Amino acid sequence: MEAKEVIISIIKANCILNDKLSASLKPFKISLQQFNVLRILRGQKGLPANLSEVHEKMVHKMSNTTRLIDKLINKTFVKRNTCKQNRRKIELFITPSGLRLLDQIDLIVKITEEKIIEKLNTKEKEKIVSILRHLNN
Repeated sequence: MEAKEVIISIIKANCILNDKLSASLKPFKISLQQFNVLRILRGQKGLPANLSEVHEKMVHKMSNTTRLIDKLINKTFVKRNTCKQNRRKIELFITPSGLRLLDQIDLIVKITEEKIIEKLNTKEKEKIVSILRHLNN
């Protein structure tokens, strides 16, 4: 099997996964990347995160993280504060409305994820994860 065939299959699978997950988020008017940012901020458990921390933890690394966060601020899902100890430092927090949105979305995303992989048995799932981890390192 040629490398090209393997790469194309991985890219194609990625596109299908992204499309299905994005479709599940569409009713909430939120992108997959915005969902990822909200989950990162929820994971902070009330502690502030800065832009570089969010960017580093993102699944989809992108140069427009600031614009993504600005959109979430405009939707009132994220709050931005200036650090009291260091005025040059910006702190990001998920808001109560952002947490409520995630509460609504979590089950839908989980169902979508399960539906995507429902044809795979446990061994196949483990093998895929193992192979992808190997590629990602």
